[in-house]
Amino acid sequence: MKISKSELETVAVKPAQYPVPEVPEIAFAGRSNVGKSSLLNLITGRKSLARVSGSPGKTRTINFYRCGGKAEDGETYIEFRIVDLPGYGFAKISRSESEKWGEMMESYLEHRENLLKVVQLVDIRHKPSAQDVQMYDYLRYFGLDGIVAATKADKVSGNERARNIRMIRETLGMDKKDIVIPVSALKRTGDRELLQTIESIITEQE
Repeated sequence: MKISKSELETVAVKPAQYPVPEVPEIAFAGRSNVGKSSLLNLITGRKSLARVSGSPGKTRTINFYRCGGKAEDGETYIEFRIVDLPGYGFAKISRSESEKWGEMMESYLEHRENLLKVVQLVDIRHKPSAQDVQMYDYLRYFGLDGIVAATKADKVSGNERARNIRMIRETLGMDKKDIVIPVSALKRTGDRELLQTIESIITEQE
């Protein structure tokens, strides 16, 4: 799939603000500063669809992006939403604010009927944190797990990449069928494989 249309549709902090669930949704979750905004800009082909910030914890809302594009067959048009979830694991936010973010994410993940899958982002250079593991376990519980985007792949060598992907799979307790896709917003790699995976999820559901 190649996304040809993408725009911010809705910014929400509670279910009443969510857009009507008439198209499939693929959400993206990850620790603060893992490179989520850069990846969303890469896969949509937009330079500033999602704001890239040097300040971790910047995304404090659930952002719904309406997207569309041609499938790999060059004919079928797929319309869906990318949902940008608030980053987790940033130490400098207050406990009350962290709890508020957690409730906001849980409400969406547990009850959004048209949510098909969550792509979890982890930094390929480091072992997944306890919060990464907790998030993956949470996604597994609701059947939303199975896809990990390993960001900043340009920062490691080929040998390191293979070794670190094994480490990510083992730490998160991923099944053999689960997918880890190394991506680099800087080198613009991994986006096609990720979009192909998203296309498969949407077409299988339909």
